[in-house]
Amino acid sequence: MRILASLTALLALAACGQKAELTPVAGNSLPPMPYGAEVQPDAADLLQLDPQAAPDRSVELRTRSEEREDDPFDLPPE
Repeated sequence: MRILASLTALLALAACGQKAELTPVAGNSLPPMPYGAEVQPDAADLLQLDPQAAPDRSVELRTRSEEREDDPFDLPPE
């Protein structure tokens, strides 16, 4: 019974994804055009993250163990 309930909940959660094009709600419009922009960005452009918001992953691997520096904010619980 638990398995059936969990599968039903999982199926309902998976069905929540929307595949349609994003548009503003009726009666509303997109935010105003940014200052200095030449064209009004559409919904897809507004959803893209800046490189600073989603930085690339650092691929630098540590090749040997290193002693950790003392952290003055790593305090034991009171």
